[in-house]
Amino acid sequence: MSKATGRGYEITGAAAAPNKESTMGFPDHRTLNVVLTTLLVACGCVLVYRAWPIILVFVLAIFFAYLINPVVQLLERHSLFFRNLRGPAVLEAYLAFLILSAIVGYGLAPGVAKSTAKLLDDVPTLLDGLSSGEIVTDLGGKYGWTEKQELRLKSFLLRHKDSVQDLVKIADRYVSHAAELFGGLLLIPVLAIFFLRDGEHIADTLTRMVFREDSQKTVRALTAELHTMLTRYIRAQAILCGLSFAFYSTVMLVLSFPHAVALAALGGALEFIPAAGWMTTAALIIGVGAANHAHWLWMIVLLIIWRVTQNYFTSPRIMGRQLELHPLAAIFAVLVGAKTGGMVGVYLAVPLTAALRVVWRTYAVPKRSAGHTDHPTKSTESAGLAQAAAD
Repeated sequence: MSKATGRGYEITGAAAAPNKESTMGFPDHRTLNVVLTTLLVACGCVLVYRAWPIILVFVLAIFFAYLINPVVQLLERHSLFFRNLRGPAVLEAYLAFLILSAIVGYGLAPGVAKSTAKLLDDVPTLLDGLSSGEIVTDLGGKYGWTEKQELRLKSFLLRHKDSVQDLVKIADRYVSHAAELFGGLLLIPVLAIFFLRDGEHIADTLTRMVFREDSQKTVRALTAELHTMLTRYIRAQAILCGLSFAFYSTVMLVLSFPHAVALAALGGALEFIPAAGWMTTAALIIGVGAANHAHWLWMIVLLIIWRVTQNYFTSPRIMGRQLELHPLAAIFAVLVGAKTGGMVGVYLAVPLTAALRVVWRTYAVPKRSAGHTDHPTKSTESAGLAQAAAD
């Protein structure tokens, strides 16, 4: 009876195997899912690569929204006309910013425009003097150089005459790229309006669309931590801009540069732009100094010292303190970002590193702590079973 039952089982198992093979189709559903997922990820990577400039503009708009958000929150709480209303508070913040910019521009624009026109007129003469070495004679007479020092510098400039003449082409190319960059920057405040007004609604909608209901609570907690991290990052950037403004204004006032406060304010604002910001500031300051016969050689030395101090001492410590990163980790992130992504990598390296740290702490640490809490539970259950057996 049992043998017949065993044969019956064997016959049933043998019959079930061909039936399973007959139901399998081509292509296999699991293989098809893997292939489709791979194609979807590849298409997403290609789309991100092709649309990276637009994505960067949106990222910078988010950063700008975080920069303006404290002012918006202050107006939302203490507005005279639209208290506790988010949209009108955003408009009031933008109106205040435009009025302040108009006042500052009206007070400083005539002098700055005059100096800029003078600089543009003197640039060809300055480049001709550099290529021919005649500028050395003027500098030597002004700073009291010896004849040996003048000949050494003049021979250096004559050896690099072709490189000096290529500066004109480099300047034209840089101006064209700068114009394109500033054209994209004008779009950033416009996009930031939507993030300031509807940021929480956008984040909540994306969470409900992309993630399942059982994981939405964890995702919202992660979003809250990322919000705190970005707020601290923008605060650190504002501190660095303030330090740059203090340095530029102090040094230019001591060296008797024209329009020192206006150039310092511009340099502090451009500190938000990676690499190109401080390069533009240095070019403007040195150009204005050379056009007005100020102590621009000393300014070059001081700018180099300040840049090294800002990149390798001040910025890593301020960023590390605000984002809870070690200064060495911040320096490493910036160097890796510069190698892999250029100026964009430099700018996004530190916030991306801090964001990865937040994601790791959200998803990895709870699992690890949950693993530790399993042992007391098991020991408690074992003790309860032992007590029941003893009773």
